[in-house]
Amino acid sequence: MCRARARRQALDPVPGPVYAALATNPSSIASGIKALRGYFAIGAEGLSKPMNFGNLMRSAHAFGACFFFTVDADAAIKRSPASDTSRSVDHLPYYAWPDVASMALPKGCQIVGVELTDDAIDLPSFSHPRRAAYVLGPERGSLSQAMLSRCDHIIRIPSAFCINVATAGAIVMYDRIRMFGGFAVRPVRPGGPGEKPVATFGGPLYRGGEKIRDRKKRAAKRLKF
Repeated sequence: MCRARARRQALDPVPGPVYAALATNPSSIASGIKALRGYFAIGAEGLSKPMNFGNLMRSAHAFGACFFFTVDADAAIKRSPASDTSRSVDHLPYYAWPDVASMALPKGCQIVGVELTDDAIDLPSFSHPRRAAYVLGPERGSLSQAMLSRCDHIIRIPSAFCINVATAGAIVMYDRIRMFGGFAVRPVRPGGPGEKPVATFGGPLYRGGEKIRDRKKRAAKRLKF
């Protein structure tokens, strides 16, 4: 079998139920991402551009998605996307559903739509479900009313205007990893967690790992005795 033919077959929708993807492609597949509780998938409705398809699928692979899906997608995206440089089609199950009614998700999986609606929740204030399927709208349009009715949550990314569908998907997945990744809390001061504050005015606040003020108090107590 030639490579081109094998590549086309790899892009064909995966047969069988979605449940198999959860067992064969856990969310910890991505290098550098901790094994997280729960799982997530991401996809788009009405997707028409192969480059966006490849970019979004590559990001899904990088952030540890369990599977990728499209709903009512254009036939053009079935071609091998050159933008999928990680060859995620070899590692990430892909499901192509013809319409919203055909979507078959695992029990308990909540659908999270990404759309600019009046009642949408701002992404920085959103608490991600443990089991979620994120769905984005087409490049030049919005999620259909049928899809919005199917969603358990609607979120929006705070921005001055609409952004690319693949970029939006990456932002949503990054926010999910931030919430469930078990990272240290960001400090109030600039810098990473656990870093000692740097004196910006006057002398140093610390010396030898101890506050200078505390050292002076300890030295004064010794002089009293």
